[in-house]
Amino acid sequence: GSNFIAGVFIQAMNKKRSIYDAMMRGLLTPGTALVLLEAQAASGFLTNPVRNEKLSVKEALTAGLIGRDFYEKLLSAEGAVTGYTEPYTGHKISLFQAMKKEFIVKEHAIRLLEAQIATGGIIDPMNSHRVPVEVAYQHGYFDQEMYQFLSNPKNQTRSCFDPNTHENLTYTQLLRRCVPDPDTGLLML
Repeated sequence: GSNFIAGVFIQAMNKKRSIYDAMMRGLLTPGTALVLLEAQAASGFLTNPVRNEKLSVKEALTAGLIGRDFYEKLLSAEGAVTGYTEPYTGHKISLFQAMKKEFIVKEHAIRLLEAQIATGGIIDPMNSHRVPVEVAYQHGYFDQEMYQFLSNPKNQTRSCFDPNTHENLTYTQLLRRCVPDPDTGLLML
């Protein structure tokens, strides 16, 4: 998966900004910045669009790409790729299993699953590969109720505020409005 929102492009200044930097400069609301960064983390890594770097959440904090205020939430989102550690057994479990055991709030888990679907498919943390929603359901990554919910585009969460049009959109809708960076090919809001 590589079709995620990597950063913000300011046309008037011909400048690229990271999501967090754009938020600090007032270009994105904190809520939208968090959703966009969670989508990056849930897709495998955080991106510095200025340097075209891919970093883990811990590396991003050290590099100043994100602040401590988002760190724990982004570590949780990164677990959608790396898996979550079941506290009683120490076993690695999937995002859906973590949600079922109430280690992850359902609404948060759904946002992360939606981001994975929008960026290439559900990530199986045990085998580190992406699969379509239907295949994920067939392999038991989640139950029929979640499959039906995720398969219906009308259920997508409108958690992304488009700073250009002032609309609340789904991640997929906002992704479609992005432009590729001519230098890197990364999608920029």
